Amino acid sequence: MKILLLEKLPRILKNKEKLEKELKIKITNRGKEVSISGKPEDEYVAEKVIDALEFGFSFSDAMLIKKEDFILEILNIKDYTKRKDLERVRARIIGKGGKTLKVLCDLTNCHFELKDNFVGIIGEPEKIKNAQDAMISLIQGSKQSNVYARLEKLKPEPIVDLGLRK
Repeated sequence: MKILLLEKLPRILKNKEKLEKELKIKITNRGKEVSISGKPEDEYVAEKVIDALEFGFSFSDAMLIKKEDFILEILNIKDYTKRKDLERVRARIIGKGGKTLKVLCDLTNCHFELKDNFVGIIGEPEKIKNAQDAMISLIQGSKQSNVYARLEKLKPEPIVDLGLRK
């Protein structure tokens, strides 16, 4: 049994039945304390999914963690910059009208969420590394166009099936 302390409890309780059904666990709460019971591997996955929901990801994005090849990674902006004007750094990450985040999502095939001075990333482990590097470059002041160009260069070529496999 795992016990978590949550700030956004209503969000978890609203999706409680879906979470229990999808993750094969039992969720009980007392105040802001939520306990998860089930198989150890199910508890671990449920903890990661609930962490993602708590961070601010949508329910569908958080449920991607249930797939074994998706992970949640959280970066602290303060770890990568000495600047004091963190609003400006966050603005660089978001971009005009959210454009920078959308382009990063498209180029890395990862999902991003910004909360306070933290950036949450959900994606496959191979793709998370590129997404982290891109985010760190943006935080440290690289131009968006340079970050996009690097990501496009690192993007793997799609495998073309010529119909030879069975």
